[in-house]
Order: sequence, then structure tokens, then C-alpha cells
Amino acid sequence: MVTNIFIIILYVAAFVLIQRRISKLIHEFSASKHINPTRTSLVSKFISLVLFFVTLSMMAISLGIGYQDVSLFVSSAFAVMGMALFAQWSILSNLTAGILIFFMFPYKLGDRIKIIDADVDATGILEEVTLFHLLIKLDSGDTITYPNTLALTHPVIKLTQQHTVPLPTTAPAAVAATTPSEADKVQA
Repeated sequence: MVTNIFIIILYVAAFVLIQRRISKLIHEFSASKHINPTRTSLVSKFISLVLFFVTLSMMAISLGIGYQDVSLFVSSAFAVMGMALFAQWSILSNLTAGILIFFMFPYKLGDRIKIIDADVDATGILEEVTLFHLLIKLDSGDTITYPNTLALTHPVIKLTQQHTVPLPTTAPAAVAATTPSEADKVQA
């Protein structure tokens, strides 16, 4: 009984230490990439949940709680995750793609992107990246939600920001005749 309590304490301590370290690494990574804090929190919670189930399974095996029962649970979980990786339209595949996008997507919020897709013109400003989809504000002003799995399977182009400066309404001769001292007086 004492050894079981010791094993439980050991696994809980290991879980807490590893979870804090992973969470710290995720937050440092997101700060360096300027990733939205809400998205960082969601990814951190998801990875903590996966780590919790792995720790729970290992603890159950160590305590001798039916290896067959634990292995059935673990193999079922891996089967679901495997299907999520290959089933392109499922919710789980979007969640998996959202985690991959968090770590590997080279674009930041506010970037102007174009996703090459024959069915829809997804050209606009990247407003938000969630665990399930991207929010892109189109040039027309509409906002589109684009599934994460499609963002990973289609080419994405980062378009250069084209800053347009309004042209002066005065005639070129009048602008040339203005000296810097007169321009300073006008601004004052």
C-alpha cells in the first residue's frame, strides 16, 4: 500500500514538473513568434491533457491495474488519433492540424495571405488562428473561416503589404513653390 502511494506521488510530481516545463516552453515559443495568447493557452491545455492521459495510463500499468484494460484504452486512443491524422474532414483532423499550425505555420496574425484553392478565393488578412480554423478577412470585407486541414494541404502565399499613400490634391507647381519654412508655418 505504501509503495502504491509512493508511485502515485512520484507520477503526480513528474506530471506537474513536465507539464510546467512544457507549458513554459510553449509560452516562450509563442512570445517569440508573436502568437495570440488565447491560442497559446488552448494549445498548452491540449498538450497538458494528452500528457495527463499518458501519465494516468503509465500510473495504471505501474500499479498493476489490468495491463489488458489499460492497453485496450491506450490502443483505442491511438487509433482515434491515427484516424484524425488521416481523415481529412473530421473535427479531430482539424484539431490535430491546429496543433501543427501552432508550431509550424510561418505566418502571423495581420499578414496578408492567399491560399491556393480552386473552390474559393481565400485572399486577405489573417485575423485569427484557432484550433479548428483560420479566420481570414477577405479583400471584399467579408470574413471567411478556413479549416486547418485545408490550410495544411493547400499552398499558402504570403503577399507583400501594399501601403498606399494618398496623393496630394494640390498642383505640382504649388507644391514645388513651398519652402520647408513655409510648410513648418502651415503645420504650426
